[in-house]
Amino acid sequence: MRRANEEVSGGYRLALLDDEVGIIDSLSVVMKRNGYNATGFTNPLEAIERIRHEHFDLLILDYLMEPIHGDEVVEEIRKFNKELYILLLTGHKDLAPPLETIRNLDIQGYCEKSDKFDQLILLIESGIKSIYQVRTINRYKDGLNKMIEAVPEIYRLKPLGDILQEILNGLMLFDRCESAFIYIDPISAKPYLHNQSIYRGVGKYNLGIEQFLKMLDAEMIENIGRARNTKQCVISKEGVSLPLLNEYAESMGILHAEGMKTEDSLRLLEIYSKQAASSICNAFLHSMLHAKNEELNETYDALKKSYIDTVEALRLAVDAKDEYTRGHSDRVAYYAVKTGEAFGLPADEIGILKLGGIFHDVGKIGTADDILFKTESLDNREYTEVKKHTLKGAHILSAVSMFKDVVPLVKYHHERLDGKGYPEGLRGEEIPFLARILSVADAFDAMTSDRLYRSRMELSDAIDQLRNASGTQFDPAVVEKFIELLKCFDQMTEDLKDSYSKE
Repeated sequence: MRRANEEVSGGYRLALLDDEVGIIDSLSVVMKRNGYNATGFTNPLEAIERIRHEHFDLLILDYLMEPIHGDEVVEEIRKFNKELYILLLTGHKDLAPPLETIRNLDIQGYCEKSDKFDQLILLIESGIKSIYQVRTINRYKDGLNKMIEAVPEIYRLKPLGDILQEILNGLMLFDRCESAFIYIDPISAKPYLHNQSIYRGVGKYNLGIEQFLKMLDAEMIENIGRARNTKQCVISKEGVSLPLLNEYAESMGILHAEGMKTEDSLRLLEIYSKQAASSICNAFLHSMLHAKNEELNETYDALKKSYIDTVEALRLAVDAKDEYTRGHSDRVAYYAVKTGEAFGLPADEIGILKLGGIFHDVGKIGTADDILFKTESLDNREYTEVKKHTLKGAHILSAVSMFKDVVPLVKYHHERLDGKGYPEGLRGEEIPFLARILSVADAFDAMTSDRLYRSRMELSDAIDQLRNASGTQFDPAVVEKFIELLKCFDQMTEDLKDSYSKE
């Protein structure tokens, strides 16, 4: 007769049910001899209640009993327990319940009573193996479910310390995991770390890194080193050590867990450790990207300053060409900003207005001096050449993306509401609102400044000109808001003088 492995069989509880005391006594002796933990019952109703309130893995019961038969016992048990493994005994094969009944009640097997128990022991051993396999599958399924729950958290973009804590929190969800730690050293984690070790622990390892290093003994240090060198899982009496490998299969550090010694737990742990390593690498790369972005931003800011300086030099070169237009761009920027503020525009749009005013005529750097300084009326060819300054200025500022929001102002500040402007003949709302503000500021300063071909207008005349062109050349709302500002024109003039003196 085959003897069940006591280490395995001792971990399962069997229930024996027969209304004959002699049968129960005989079965109990046989079960004990084969290493099984069995409890006998002679009353079917008592057995049902005990099974309802206590855990049993396998039930062996007779079919013909009083006050109820075995199939009725099973039917009652199946109402509250679908997992119990059941073997049915019968004194006569002809008296066994129909096969359909056995299937419907999930009875796993039956055999005839006999003085010899070989067949029954074989059925019990087979049942125990099935129960073990189901338990293993359920543990593995539970472990996978817990891992599925934990993995999204460990991949969230958080500080590295928080990610390590999430990894350990997820690990503690695993069956029988008691204590764990993660250790990453700076040398193997290059270029992610710079002379900085990273450690985080839970359970008995919930310590500072100094205390942790003091508690390591020679055997654990050796096991950690072996796991990292071989890149394989190392199992010892202390627990399980797994290497954390980066995308190049290089060991960055170690994940150590205690209490997980079953084969399915170890398999799950290996899968989880790979996910943990991947999430750590992800955090490292994000950190590096952040550092690179900061470096790029610094470079970008330097390039931006350099380019602004270059465009500013071009703009000043335009101003320097003609003493009559000197300061025009600064004044236009000032008027445009004041108008934008009067409309309650946000700070970013105010900034765009300022840059648009400063650089709106930068395209004139490419206009011939004989045209710019001409005191008579321009002919068609010359006027066509002058009008090109809007597109030239837009092209100059389009060289880098940092001026993308300013380009439309430079390009369209000579468009008119009636569509008779240039360079594209836009109408009404087609013209960007900020360009409509700049158009009024530009025209007003041109009218109130001395030019080679005429003297400046009086303030009242300039206001009349704005009103006359309102609705055709200029946006009426902008004209109205701008004229309202001109009630403080003297103060505005003083402000402009102060800004020149500070420069």
